[in-house]
Amino acid sequence: MNSPSFQSSLAEFLGQFVQYKRALNRKYCADAEVLRLFDCYLRNRYVAGWQAIDSALIDDFLKSRPRFSPRSYNHLLGVLHRFFDFAVMQQWIQSNPVIANPRRNTGGRIPYLFNLDIAKRLLAVSRSLPERSRARYRGLVYETIFALLYGLGLRVGEVARLKLADADLTSDLLFIRETKFRKSRFVPMGPKLAQRLKCYLEERYGSTADPELPLFSFTTRGCIHPATISTTFHSLVPRLELHIPPGVSPPRVHDLRHSFAVATLLRWYREGIDPNCRLMHLATFLGHVDPNSTAVYLTITEELLHEAAQRFQAIAPKGGRQ
Repeated sequence: MNSPSFQSSLAEFLGQFVQYKRALNRKYCADAEVLRLFDCYLRNRYVAGWQAIDSALIDDFLKSRPRFSPRSYNHLLGVLHRFFDFAVMQQWIQSNPVIANPRRNTGGRIPYLFNLDIAKRLLAVSRSLPERSRARYRGLVYETIFALLYGLGLRVGEVARLKLADADLTSDLLFIRETKFRKSRFVPMGPKLAQRLKCYLEERYGSTADPELPLFSFTTRGCIHPATISTTFHSLVPRLELHIPPGVSPPRVHDLRHSFAVATLLRWYREGIDPNCRLMHLATFLGHVDPNSTAVYLTITEELLHEAAQRFQAIAPKGGRQ
């Protein structure tokens, strides 16, 4: 992976910080881009070195990169804060000059959650997509893609990059290569999903295809692009005639992954499994580095509240206080 080309007076230090982060097995792409913007800012203003950097300069940089959403602004602020914390630890600078406070996010997005019936409707309308001169098996391709996204909770980029060799239909496993945190993992498939993928491979490729071919592609140039999957998803959503509750955001393709996580938690409740004991399992399955990332996906729904209430009633003392 190429490192950003820093050119300011802090170029050497910025480069060392990026190398340190990537040594922790992180791709560190979006954060490195923030540091590249900061490097350009320093270079364009002829900032001589550490001694010229103070909180006023940091605030001026933040103003030069307007961020309208709290999430985007806090990301910009957080990357700078972590870099200067590292600089203090390395004794390059005495104190962290980033003193601005993060913005409060008061408009968090409520995702649309797909239940099984709606997911089946999505697969049905996907399968009905007409073929194009440069997109043979178009309906079959998208039906299988959305089945994997909903049935396994994969990221869109993970599905897009799959190769034929990554599907082990003897053991019903998918091999997910070098994903978001530069980690690879095996994801088990249930028998129905494995059979669906097997039928897809037989119809799409037969039995003699090159294992290095993309699992999903319409061209000879490579894998289908994640943005193409997202665009197709949005074109299909109106055909589902969904009822979107007040306050809930319109569906995104990433909501299929979110729906998988919530459905898994709901199934655990119904099976009498303590979710706290299984959260690490779900984090590993989803490819997260820690359970805190997974917890973001666990949106509270009426069904979950009902199941949690039943769990509480089952273990609570009967007949009031003892």
